Amino acid sequence: MKSNRLAISFRLVLGTLLACVSSQPAFGQAPYQRKVITIIQGREAGGSGDLQVRAVIPYLQKYIPGNPTVVTEFMPGGGGRKAANYIYSSARPDGFTIGNIGGGMVVNAVLGESGVQYDLDKLIYLGASDSAIVWVFLTRRDAGLGSLEKLRGAAGVRVGAQSVGHIIYTCGRLFAYMLGMKDPKFVTGYSGPELDVALMRGEVDARANIAETILKRSPEYLERGVVDFHATLEAPKGKKPSAFAHLPELESFTRLEKERKVLEMFRSFRVAGSPYILPPGTPRERVQILQEAMRKTFQDADFHREFKKLTGNDPSPVMPEALEKIIKEIPRDPETVDFFKKLAGSGPLPER
Repeated sequence: MKSNRLAISFRLVLGTLLACVSSQPAFGQAPYQRKVITIIQGREAGGSGDLQVRAVIPYLQKYIPGNPTVVTEFMPGGGGRKAANYIYSSARPDGFTIGNIGGGMVVNAVLGESGVQYDLDKLIYLGASDSAIVWVFLTRRDAGLGSLEKLRGAAGVRVGAQSVGHIIYTCGRLFAYMLGMKDPKFVTGYSGPELDVALMRGEVDARANIAETILKRSPEYLERGVVDFHATLEAPKGKKPSAFAHLPELESFTRLEKERKVLEMFRSFRVAGSPYILPPGTPRERVQILQEAMRKTFQDADFHREFKKLTGNDPSPVMPEALEKIIKEIPRDPETVDFFKKLAGSGPLPER
């Protein structure tokens, strides 16, 4: 009798344990069920990068098992350095915090800029939704800089940007140098939409911007002729919207091999896109879940339509493994890095 009671007790305990185990979601199947994932954006709200993330969010929710809630927080500063540092060093590596940082994250790390506290080769990559892009350099028509000759002849043209290290800032510096502008002044401290307003108010005279952003957010630039367009910078080369097809590509203004190499480096930076990243040490099972969800998002035809609707541009996705490879293969030879740093820095542009 005693042995029977022990056997019955053992079966009851075992049954209770099995019931408890079976009631828990399997780690690899649905660790995100009824959970919240936060995407930390290294930018201000409302710009083109924010719109790209907004296009991704509903599909990421759809393809992550458990259908979690995905929210976003903004952490601008240092051309993406603040947010990248946070993801690398402070965010919990549990798969519930994702970073989306502008292209400046890669640039700043390769160039060894101050304030970079993250290692590109230790971050975990989920992919990027945009690898191809065209920038346009433009001036306010009231500034009277309607030709390249006038642009080169005017001293102290005020070129607006977000912050030192932001990709729009770096792009504006490359345009100013390659176009041969005389002692341009770089005015920072704006968000993307604020910079558009500052241009029309006359606070700045010029800016670089993404071609598709202009078509989506500022169609009056073309419809009313309130700005003059001067040149494009294409990454990769050879594709730009028809509205800007008549403009010269910036490489046509280069004189030296080092100038061509620095543009090649910049294009390589850009093809890396605005990466989605995870902190080092994130459990492999959750990395795999998020990477697969991102792959499915990028392959979804509805996502492509939503991305086009929100941004005015077709997505050009880079899958996780390809993004990791691109970043590892970016040229890092000292001569090109040194020249790029001078062009992208906060000091006067180099003599040409």
